[in-house]
Amino acid sequence: MSGDTRPATRDGAQRTGTERRGAVVAALMLAMALAALDSTIVSTAVPQIVGDLGGFSYFSWLFSGYLLAVTVSLPVYGKLSDTFGRKPVLVAGAAVFLLGSLLCALAWNMGALIAFRIVQGLGGGALQGTVQTLAADLYPLKERPRIQARLSTVWAVSAVAGPGVGGLLAAYADWRWIFLVNLPVGAVALWLIVRHLHEPDRKASGAQERKARARVDWAGAVAVFACGGVLLTALVQGGVAWPWLSAPSVALLATGGVLVAVVVLVERRAAEPIIPGWVWRRRTIAAVNLALGALGLLMVAPTVFLPTYAQSVLGLGPVAAGFVLSVWTLSWPVSAALSQHVYRRIGFRDTALLGMAAAALILFAFPFLPYPGQAWQPTLLMLLLGGALGLFQLPLIVGVQSTVGWSERGTTTASVLFCRQTGQTLGAAAFGAVANGVLATRLGGASDLDSVTGALGPGAATEATRHAIADAVHAVYLGAACAAALAFLVLLFLAPRKFPVLAD
Repeated sequence: MSGDTRPATRDGAQRTGTERRGAVVAALMLAMALAALDSTIVSTAVPQIVGDLGGFSYFSWLFSGYLLAVTVSLPVYGKLSDTFGRKPVLVAGAAVFLLGSLLCALAWNMGALIAFRIVQGLGGGALQGTVQTLAADLYPLKERPRIQARLSTVWAVSAVAGPGVGGLLAAYADWRWIFLVNLPVGAVALWLIVRHLHEPDRKASGAQERKARARVDWAGAVAVFACGGVLLTALVQGGVAWPWLSAPSVALLATGGVLVAVVVLVERRAAEPIIPGWVWRRRTIAAVNLALGALGLLMVAPTVFLPTYAQSVLGLGPVAAGFVLSVWTLSWPVSAALSQHVYRRIGFRDTALLGMAAAALILFAFPFLPYPGQAWQPTLLMLLLGGALGLFQLPLIVGVQSTVGWSERGTTTASVLFCRQTGQTLGAAAFGAVANGVLATRLGGASDLDSVTGALGPGAATEATRHAIADAVHAVYLGAACAAALAFLVLLFLAPRKFPVLAD
């Protein structure tokens, strides 16, 4: 009897553990969907929001404010998850995100909506960083690509479905439902996390827990948040809300420089700094941080400028232009899922080098497309680019998470995501300046991409204007190719050929 019951009990425990992990993975995918859908679903409802609330002159802060809050909060949440565990940080972040969503639905003017979007972003930072960290906690190294591929699929589906869902809700319901739909999805994710996520007890006693809480670098958290907010505001709004050499830009950049010094001073004195020095002293982590920062930089070229190119140069409608961009979200998760078969043979670094070399060639090929060209040509390049970047990003994330233990994984993951987000912000500012400069040169005036493309209607573009926009986007893609080359060189010369992977 006892011999029969032991295997049954063990099998039952294994089934329970597998089911519990499956429920947690479902919760992580729902939580990631909340963050992934946010920007794409809101963008299609901007006309309805502005028509209802007004504030057209500063509606861009609906996106900038959210981006700033997510980016500057990532390092803070990473450290907190290493100190107190993933579950409380994820639950708190999801609750803040849902509170922000409810407040956004109740907003009475554009200023209030922007403020509540920042609240949403503070929760979104916890969702993005902690979900990626938990994905590494749940699976051993050889199974980790499975969960990462699922999360990549969530981003892909969100990129494709978000604009359509947002447009339907704005057209046939009310734009406020764009935020209200987050509530049931988030409630299910929270319920699954609270019920099924049980982390090992890593605190030996209540006294140790109080000691850990006392060591949390709250001064560093405030300094990092202030510094990141000021510098990212300068980059996001410079050249848009005010000229680069204007008083607001100079003041923000100078203040940001002072705050950088404050952050360095505070973090050096802290017992448990929010951004510890080892993040940059370890070759592997520093190389991955820089490489993914370059990835964020180059991603701006297709995500921001390709839809403009498709509509203004190729003459496509908004839906067809969106399809040209969205195809890379189909090949990216497929390539990411298959990348494990490559990096198990040649290693994390060499797999990423292979992917980035291909991405650099694809980006460099874009300016050589015939003018005006046909839609299948940039579509094919985007399909190939998604495959190349999937081969690049996932091996680096899986690899760098595997070089640290549980107590450092949250901070490491947050630093990687922070660098990628910062790269996107830098790319938007730099490539926007490049595109506007080319347009001004080609059209013989102080033209910029927004003013030119905003004035274009069906058949209204002159041939000179179409050529100018094509040249501007081509210049941006060359800049993106240079960013890809930078990522390649960083990995080649800074990253070790074999990552120092720890045993599971």
